[in-house]
Amino acid sequence: MGEELKLLVRTSSPYTLRIVWALKLKGLEYDTVYEDHSLANESSLLLEEINSPIHKNLPVLLIHGGKPIAEPLVILEYIDEVWKQNPLLPQDPYQRAVARFWIKFAEDKVLPSTKNAFVWGDTREEAIGKALENWKLLEEELKGKRFFGGESVGIVDIVVGWIAFSLTAMEEMVGPRLVTQERFPLLSKWIAEFSSAPIISENWPSVDQIRRRFYESHPLPQTQPQAEFHGYNYERA
Repeated sequence: MGEELKLLVRTSSPYTLRIVWALKLKGLEYDTVYEDHSLANESSLLLEEINSPIHKNLPVLLIHGGKPIAEPLVILEYIDEVWKQNPLLPQDPYQRAVARFWIKFAEDKVLPSTKNAFVWGDTREEAIGKALENWKLLEEELKGKRFFGGESVGIVDIVVGWIAFSLTAMEEMVGPRLVTQERFPLLSKWIAEFSSAPIISENWPSVDQIRRRFYESHPLPQTQPQAEFHGYNYERA
């Protein structure tokens, strides 16, 4: 599979982290094209080559041999199917189905409930309760395992890891702390292990980057604590 690999990213999208982690775990070489003002011509030309209006507003695209693959989760499975080394999904069909269940659970349940827990309003207490329920289910899934994928980082770790990355920003800037050592000992240990794994830690944003990307990439309704941080000097990040 020697075809050229390119990653077209919008710099405001943390979804890109999932793809970067997967490519790095597979040991793949790729070029990154950022859609920002300095490289607008290059990214526009790449989109013109793709010649599809469907892809114009997507957060990240993988271009393999000139062909676009869209949507972060689809890209992750494509990478795993094409490059067999260091598999992200289990080889056993049942375990693969289980992994896909937890991916969907993380996307459909954990992510939205976590975001809602940091929005000020009359329903916030209920939202926090729902978020804690969902994180508790993830805690149960980690029993007896180092990672969601077993002894090595897998696709579920990559998906949930991005949520944990976002959670760090939300907890710091809005509060409260949801995933604590006392409340979720297994998840806390997993976050520490996942974020310190060599490939992940080398591509894990700094606290300042997390803070900046929080405002750039999360379309959350206005919250009282967020308003207090609007004077933050992004240039320091």
